Amino acid sequence: MGTQLYLGVIVVMLFATTVANAEIKVQCEKDSISITLTIPSRLRQYAARYFLGNCMPSRFNVLPSGEGKAEFNYKLADCNFKRLMKGKHLIYKNELTFRPRPRSSPAAYVYPIECVYPRPKGVAEGRGGLKFHMLLLNEKITEVAETNVIPLGSFMPIWATVEQKSHQPLLLLMEECVAATTPELQANSNVYPIIRNKGCLLDSVKGNSRFLPRYHSSAIILYLQSFKFGLGKEVYIHCKLLAWDPEVLSESKKACHYVKENERWELLDDPMQSSMCDCCSRTCNPRSKRGDEWESNGFRPKDWYATIYDPVFKTYSLGDLQFNIGLMN
Repeated sequence: MGTQLYLGVIVVMLFATTVANAEIKVQCEKDSISITLTIPSRLRQYAARYFLGNCMPSRFNVLPSGEGKAEFNYKLADCNFKRLMKGKHLIYKNELTFRPRPRSSPAAYVYPIECVYPRPKGVAEGRGGLKFHMLLLNEKITEVAETNVIPLGSFMPIWATVEQKSHQPLLLLMEECVAATTPELQANSNVYPIIRNKGCLLDSVKGNSRFLPRYHSSAIILYLQSFKFGLGKEVYIHCKLLAWDPEVLSESKKACHYVKENERWELLDDPMQSSMCDCCSRTCNPRSKRGDEWESNGFRPKDWYATIYDPVFKTYSLGDLQFNIGLMN
């Protein structure tokens, strides 16, 4: 055990030393990128632990010298590139990393990647009103539920979406959700917290609730396990929805659920960045430096933040309980 750990440390140190002086070639194309990295022969066996964002090398060759050559050839729409519009420039940012240890551990080395282009004419930050929807789906998650009978312990697929229309791509997040015994939240309302702390699904810790994989960034499905609350009363589920840039996640803009098999919080949209969810066990920072950077360039959460309350409720029963799905005001 001690020997394995020692060797792992040596590998990390060797990489940090050699990559700092390694030959890294970056070629930015119109809508793609090509990166070539020369890998020392003693580190060739770790070729699969090099990443561009969340992408592995697209090609790997052994050179006559015994060194390895890793190539990354990807579209800028892939690999979790961050897209930033700043002044007259359109900037794509990413990181070339080496991760010899489990994905929960920090990268052993990080090399910043950046492609800068003239800002295309007619490209601007999306602004204006947004329209949100939230509905209960059937158990097969194929259409709106036809029944309002939900047995205790079964699952309620709650689907939420935001209409993008002419806006640039949006990421829909559930910042907060609670169950309450009133159709409108009051100071004295009896509530059951479901999602708190800027996107942490609390009910995934004590129950089996979770977020389902997305089919589109502008929609999210909360797979909520029914629970006991407000016996004999109607129960309403209220949610605050937040639409944000899909390339900029942080402690304050995330969707996290607890995975019991791994005994840790996991980020829905990129498990490799699950460290953003570590704060779910304490208090998540309301803002992040990266978020401030984007907001300073015209992308502000208040432009996308909605607290729309839908007066037309769907009613669902949970044993003796009635569930109504609406948006939090």
